[in-house]
Amino acid sequence: MPSSPSALLLQASAPLLLLLWLRGDAVVADMAEQEQSCVRWDEPEGVDDRGLSQDGDVVIGGLFVVHNQPPIPDLSFTRKPVLKPCFGFQNEPYRWAQTMVFAVDEINRSPHLLPGVRLGYQILDNCSRYPWSVRAAMSLISGGNHSCESTGPVRVIVGDASSTQTIMLSRILSPLQVPLISYQASCACLSNRLEFPNVFRTIPSDVYQAWTMAHLAEHYGWTWVGAVVVNNDYGLLAVQAFRERAQGSGICLAFFETFDRETLAQDMERIATTVQTSSARVVLVFAWYTDVGALLLELASRNVTGRQFLASEAWSTSSYLLNDPALRAIASGVLGVAIRSAPIPGLEAHLRKLHPSQHPRDALLRDLWREEFGCEPVSASSPDSLSLPPCSGTESLEGVQSTFTDTAYLRVTYNVYLAVYAAAHAFHSLLECSPVGDSGMNRSQPCSSQYNISAAEVLQHLGQVNFTTQIEENFFFQGGDIPAVYDLVNWQATPGGVLKYSTVGRVEGSKLHMEESAIWWATGSQVPVSVCSEPCPPGTRKARRKGEPICCFDCLPCADGEISNKTDSLTCSQCPLEFWSNDQKNMCVPLTVEFLSFTDAMGITLTTVAVSGAVMTAAVAVVFVYNRHTPIVKANNSELSFMLLMSLKLCFLCSLLFMGQPTDWSCRIQQAAFGISFVLSISCILVKTIVVLAVFRSARPGSDSVMKWFGPGQQRGSVLLFTCVQVVICAVWLSITPPQPHRNVGLKGSKIILECTLGSVEGFATLLGYIGLLAAICFMLAFLARKLPDNFNEAKFITFSMLIFCAVWITFVPAYVSSPGKYAIAVEIFAILSSSFGLLLCIFAPKCFIILIQPHKNTKKFLMGKTEKNSADMWVSPSLSLLALTVSMTALLSPTLTSSTDSPDICQLREQFSLTGMHQDGDVIIGGLFEVHMLASQPELSYRSKPKQIWCQDFTLYGLKTVMAMAFAVEEINRNPNLLPTVKLGYRMFDNCMRLDVAFRAAMALVSGTNKYSSTQNCSGLPPVLGIVGDPMSSNSIAISSVLGLFRVPMVSFYATCSCLSDRQQYPSFFRTIPSDAFQVGAIMQILKHFGWTWVGLIYNDDAYGRHAAQDFYKDITTFGGCVAFSEILHKDIDMARIRKIVRVIQNSTSRVIVVFSSGSLLMPLVNEVVRQNVIRQWIASESWSTSSTFLIPRLLPFFRGTLGIAIRRGEIDGLQEFLLSVRPDNDTKNNMVRRFWQEMFSCRFDPEEALAVAEGKVCTGQEDLSKADMAYSDVSDLRPSYNVYKAVYALAHSLHNLVSCVPGQGPFKGNNCASLHDMQPWQLLHYLQVVNFTTGYGDQVSFDKNGDALPIYDILNWHGMPDGTMRTREVGVVDKSRSTVLSLDEDRIFWNFESKKPPRSVCSEPCLPGTRKATRKGLPVCCFDCLPCADGEISNTTDSLECFRCPKEFWSSPEKDRCVPKEVEFLSYEEALGISLTTVSIFGACIAAVVLGIFVHHRHTPVVRANNSELSFLILLSLKLCFLCALLFIGQPRTWTCQLRHAAFGISFVLCVSSILVKTMVVIAIFKASRPEGQGAMKWFGVAQQRGTVFILTSLQVAICVIWLSTASPTPHKNTHYQSSKIVFECAVGSVAGFATLLGYIGLLAAISFLIAFLARNLPDTFNEAKFITFSMLIFCAVWIAFVPAYVSSPGKYADAVEIFAILASSFGLLMAIFVPKCYIILLHPERNTKKALMGRTS
Repeated sequence: MPSSPSALLLQASAPLLLLLWLRGDAVVADMAEQEQSCVRWDEPEGVDDRGLSQDGDVVIGGLFVVHNQPPIPDLSFTRKPVLKPCFGFQNEPYRWAQTMVFAVDEINRSPHLLPGVRLGYQILDNCSRYPWSVRAAMSLISGGNHSCESTGPVRVIVGDASSTQTIMLSRILSPLQVPLISYQASCACLSNRLEFPNVFRTIPSDVYQAWTMAHLAEHYGWTWVGAVVVNNDYGLLAVQAFRERAQGSGICLAFFETFDRETLAQDMERIATTVQTSSARVVLVFAWYTDVGALLLELASRNVTGRQFLASEAWSTSSYLLNDPALRAIASGVLGVAIRSAPIPGLEAHLRKLHPSQHPRDALLRDLWREEFGCEPVSASSPDSLSLPPCSGTESLEGVQSTFTDTAYLRVTYNVYLAVYAAAHAFHSLLECSPVGDSGMNRSQPCSSQYNISAAEVLQHLGQVNFTTQIEENFFFQGGDIPAVYDLVNWQATPGGVLKYSTVGRVEGSKLHMEESAIWWATGSQVPVSVCSEPCPPGTRKARRKGEPICCFDCLPCADGEISNKTDSLTCSQCPLEFWSNDQKNMCVPLTVEFLSFTDAMGITLTTVAVSGAVMTAAVAVVFVYNRHTPIVKANNSELSFMLLMSLKLCFLCSLLFMGQPTDWSCRIQQAAFGISFVLSISCILVKTIVVLAVFRSARPGSDSVMKWFGPGQQRGSVLLFTCVQVVICAVWLSITPPQPHRNVGLKGSKIILECTLGSVEGFATLLGYIGLLAAICFMLAFLARKLPDNFNEAKFITFSMLIFCAVWITFVPAYVSSPGKYAIAVEIFAILSSSFGLLLCIFAPKCFIILIQPHKNTKKFLMGKTEKNSADMWVSPSLSLLALTVSMTALLSPTLTSSTDSPDICQLREQFSLTGMHQDGDVIIGGLFEVHMLASQPELSYRSKPKQIWCQDFTLYGLKTVMAMAFAVEEINRNPNLLPTVKLGYRMFDNCMRLDVAFRAAMALVSGTNKYSSTQNCSGLPPVLGIVGDPMSSNSIAISSVLGLFRVPMVSFYATCSCLSDRQQYPSFFRTIPSDAFQVGAIMQILKHFGWTWVGLIYNDDAYGRHAAQDFYKDITTFGGCVAFSEILHKDIDMARIRKIVRVIQNSTSRVIVVFSSGSLLMPLVNEVVRQNVIRQWIASESWSTSSTFLIPRLLPFFRGTLGIAIRRGEIDGLQEFLLSVRPDNDTKNNMVRRFWQEMFSCRFDPEEALAVAEGKVCTGQEDLSKADMAYSDVSDLRPSYNVYKAVYALAHSLHNLVSCVPGQGPFKGNNCASLHDMQPWQLLHYLQVVNFTTGYGDQVSFDKNGDALPIYDILNWHGMPDGTMRTREVGVVDKSRSTVLSLDEDRIFWNFESKKPPRSVCSEPCLPGTRKATRKGLPVCCFDCLPCADGEISNTTDSLECFRCPKEFWSSPEKDRCVPKEVEFLSYEEALGISLTTVSIFGACIAAVVLGIFVHHRHTPVVRANNSELSFLILLSLKLCFLCALLFIGQPRTWTCQLRHAAFGISFVLCVSSILVKTMVVIAIFKASRPEGQGAMKWFGVAQQRGTVFILTSLQVAICVIWLSTASPTPHKNTHYQSSKIVFECAVGSVAGFATLLGYIGLLAAISFLIAFLARNLPDTFNEAKFITFSMLIFCAVWIAFVPAYVSSPGKYADAVEIFAILASSFGLLMAIFVPKCYIILLHPERNTKKALMGRTS
């Protein structure tokens, strides 16, 4: 049951009864005697005697914690509880007590303050903990004597020092209006004037202290802070304030440790271990200094240093700690918040003149003497035996330097001084009044005198105190607080081996002033670092570690293309489209725009070559112009030669258009210029070839007219026509889909490839195809004209040039397609330049050679004649050709790559109250406190007149039913022959009116009786109760149990659920038959978790019930990942503006589920506003309102049906309904509750006059029929609180039964005695109550755990609409922690108030699916997040993953990013189209080679085969077959053996082939030389054996190269992930680049030599001269492999293998076709020419 709001509850209309029992007295019924006497329930051995006192007109009380070590209480209740005094004397608090004495003496001497009034004081040691503090306070406000004699109770109390005790004392004393002025209770909660209206304090609230500590942590970047606090309100609420202040600043608690003084040693060991093992280097400590000392000593014993402690004001200036040398190392550098200090003149002199001989009754001073001098002060009361040697009497404090006499920095001492003066000024203001007030108002009461001052009047005047202190500061209270002023102190080491503190700053309100240079840190001069994780620098993002605080995270680098540009970024942001992350990933930089520029090495090289080519062309043109009249220039139309040179120059220059940043014009013109230029050049060559053929034809008889049809005009026209076709192709292409600049970011990386799109692939293909067509025609014609009889036949050179041209452009296609970015452009330029140089050198180099070197051949006669050539010409002329070829190769092989009675015997009640109640006499009385009325009148509290009685109103049948359940249970027990058969139970029950002050008065009336006067000899009145059933409200139970617990009076609540009441140290006599809120919150968590509701609103009462429930809710909801969307408080003072604000919050929140911990009375205004604003949500009701009929009405049905509620266990009570209907009112004023019920039920009045006034004259008869009245009263179908009341009464009855059933000599008490019913004490009943265990008639087991709690079982209810428009509750589940399945829910019976008729979704963010990760939104709870897709190569395979995890090296993320899949392994396979094509071609080539070999074998005896050593031909064919087949080794998944074999097989096969060709060429030359007279012996030196040996030696060198390479750094399979992250390029790493280069270089060397020799032998006179074909084959071979180098280097992955295979196949086909096709042609088609004669003969 929720507690009533404390603020309203604490406002009383008059001082509450001050009873005998409040001093520890009570009345006990003696059923055998007529006389009753007052006896004490407890004897607190000397507790009231340990203090200081002085009589006065007005007495001020004081509570000081002079001793701080409590004895361990015995809660077994097998012996009489004795309140023993505490031990552990403390010097400093005794100084505070003496400061109060000094201040009172100083005020009594003052002529201006309270003149004529003498102040007195009564100071007690309270141990600053329950129950000593409550006992001391009760003694102060009741006079403190053991009899009913009064010695003047105090009107104000200075104290307590503890926040927890101040809270408890305020709740007990506020109904009496006794002011408390605390000097050290700093809990922020005490600022609540509604809840603690009688509390004032001279110390600032902990809010400012906690704020200061949080500010310090934030200022120094301490985000990982440990907390050690005392387990009470001071510590716990201080940490709560720290957390609230630190919220949002990224500060986390690394650990939160609490301790109790009862178990201090064990707790400190545990805490020290935590501190030692934690990575937090800053530790926040809120505790008393002696407790801190225990912690520091434990840490020092473990040598734990380097911890920066943040000290609360309770220990930050403790000389006890500072002067302990053992703490120097561990405590040096402590930074603490200290109460501001101020001097008190004369205090030191007062302290030093103290002596036990002058104050013989001061037991505390004797304790001081023992502490300071180690001797026992001798007095008349001293025992005979002393534990210490007696003092001499000469001891004095004059020269003693100790904590007690140290007045240098007075902090708490000064607060005590101010508190006394504040009380004195309040008395002064109160006693200065006149009969007529200052405002002219006539008082209804005379002014107060020092003899009739009431505590309430003091309370009023304290709030108006305003005076100037002795240090000229203005003192006043703001509410009950003072303005916040603190000092900041730092502990520093001194040469004497101890510590001292220095002031290093000041706090004024919320302003912090620091002198950082004066601070000495625990780590030295450097500020310590305390973080769980180092800040994530820019370029990384925070990835919170699952299950750890938000301060613990990992810093993950941003993925490529993502950046974070601030520290501790939660996410990495994707760069815009044309930007990329820099290397540090902290900024987006423009992507590197890659294009082939004039400034990089490749561009410079290509530009140089292009310009060189253009210059060379220009030079040739100059030579031709100069020699334009010579025959060699004029031959075949010199005009075509000049046009060809011009077009070649354009070809060289057009390559420059491909370099530089692409623009619209350059993209359009480059391909057009290239295409037109090349068509112009090829068409010129074509026409020139045609001219050669035409000239030859015209030289034959009958063909004279040929040239007239192909004269200069026709030649120009043909060139123009061919060129115009290309112009048209370009015009159409550029007009439809022209090439444009394109920023290509398709290749993921840090670059933009700035390139020219083709626009139309078809257009580009047509352009290239047209060039290829012309080139093919030209090659064919030139090939046919190669053997024309002219001595200088240009067709041969055209054939060579076209062969180079075609080889270059055929190689260009795969290289261009496979090359990325600018390398594709480079390949195209390379092709342009290579083909241009080929044309220039092949066609014009020979002519320039003749013109410049051999002008004698530049004659018509020579060109037309038939002359012999000597052998010297063979070697000289080729020399220049070789030189030209060398120049051409040097230009082409350039680098192309660059990454508180007057009678003494009479006790008088201060007040008799009008309480609503019921009673029945009995041998033993059980009390009861119930809430029958929901509201109460609010008395006027100006205290100028006696406050009126509180009048309760708003009668509830619901509350009355619980009262009747107790009455029925008592009656049923009295009828039971088996339960208490010889004892008649009685009851006395009161209505608490849902107010703490009413409940407290009712409880006191129950315990002490209601007679106004009683003497110590004859105390008449009702016998006291031995136990109380109730109170239903948590706040009331807390206050009442705090007092009843002093005397061990059992209290069994049926509805107070606050989890705080489970503290047996604080509430040792409290039990309950309803589960604790801790269990209720857990039950609600089960529901939330079951439905996946992680985004939940929270509304709760502003009382102990609500706050504790909310605290548990906050703590538990995080255990399953839930968050509180909003949290709103329902205050006791109903403010509709605030209510409307709460509804707006509900409307604006995305949460669809709202949990409410509230009472029905406080919730109803909110419910009404919800209805008015038409808000529908899923409500989760706490047990306090889930079954309330107040809400089950038609008006609320559309909005609240479907509500799920936690309800206390329903039960059945047989006979209760009949009992309810049999109730009748009587005339006993003590049973006024039934009379008021009757009047409310039947709308009548028993008093006729009253009936005329308010009930339309209807007079109650008392015989009205209840069965015809409101059915809610007699409805027993849903008994929940009533059933708990029933169980509570039976629990007390069974306990009493067990007590009276005790067998003498077998009892549980001392000496195995039993308790007697006639002199039974409440604590004895407690013993039996703790172990009670019985089963109700309904079948429920009743027992209590060690904390007094009942078994946690709840019903889950669902609100259903009924046809009559009302609502009913329906059980839909159970939460039972004793079961394996805690939550049992029947979802089919649940009604959902939503259109979907399904459970609502209530999440801040939808769950993140696999493939995404949660990115918490900054400043929002962890339930609010974005779902960011994982980056490429990262996956998340669970819902709501916090991180994406990078796939292993050889795996890549699936498209859904929810699993890692093996990366696509890319290699040239036999299954793909490219692999199939190359395999087919390779096998096809091998087959052709085999066919040719078969032909040759078949015709091995023919001259064509036998010529030049047929054995070499067979060897060449075999090697070519191996060349074709070795290409297959490059296809398929690379393995170690294939990687090692492929290059070796390739290299050896080609060397075998080329070496054979080389030897064959040498044979040709040798034969020629042997045919001349001077070389007749040549063949004997180059016979068959020598030929075989040469081939073997040359091949063996390659074998050696391969063996060395493979044995030192052989090629191995390598999974390359550099080309593309999503793929593994499975390739063969060459191992040694040098080895691979040597292999290729050796092949190239042999090929070059072979080419050279074959070229020299091309003109040998044989009809079938094989050297010509070898020259062609070597030319093709060299062209292919020269083009291979840039294509291979620029091709990624499998395309590099494809390029190499292409080169192998192309070169192999070239060799096969060029060498063997002519021979097969003769063998198969012209066998007649396969004769020796034909081969040797000379024909025209």
